[in-house]
Amino acid sequence: QVQLVESGGGLVQAGGSLTLSCAASGSIFKINSMGWYRQAPGKQRELVAAKTSGGSTNYADSVKGRFTISRDNAKSTAYLQMNSLKPEDTAVYYCNLRHLVRGESDYWGQGTQVTVSS
Repeated sequence: QVQLVESGGGLVQAGGSLTLSCAASGSIFKINSMGWYRQAPGKQRELVAAKTSGGSTNYADSVKGRFTISRDNAKSTAYLQMNSLKPEDTAVYYCNLRHLVRGESDYWGQGTQVTVSS
């Protein structure tokens, strides 16, 4: 099994910055994707950013130019650098790991709250 532990959430003012971390452990296959999703009150869960073990990235249009996903494959850790935060970024952020082989299994972190005040 894969375990994902998230950290770094908190309360920030609009325009501020925050960095989230996600440490993965367990039976992690080399070929995978790690990403961040978020769910705001009354909204569906949405992809924020993802990065494969090979380096390919995807970003939601709403965060392009403001958020950066990175990962340390040796440490099996993903990061989300969030700059120029807006109140609409307020949500619970979840780390995701998806194996791209062996059935494409998904694993999720417990979530971390990000609140952006105006």
